[in-house]
Amino acid sequence: MSSGIIAVMIGVSTFLGALGLWALLWGLRTGQFDDQEKFLDGAKYDGEEELIDAVKMEEKKKNILKNRKDKEQKKYAPPD
Repeated sequence: MSSGIIAVMIGVSTFLGALGLWALLWGLRTGQFDDQEKFLDGAKYDGEEELIDAVKMEEKKKNILKNRKDKEQKKYAPPD
């Protein structure tokens, strides 16, 4: 191989490595790899009954938040 081809290959591989490093650092900085709840929930809810309870708890949480929003909207009255 000629030295020109080797220089191009080194340049391209260095660029791709730097691009991969930048993407990794960006992912770490923005929290793309932070999924602690997945691991904690996997340990907590490893049976069928626990999973059903977890789903019910999530539904309750959503209903409570929905009811709060509905109450807040009902309290608002436009000025006369």
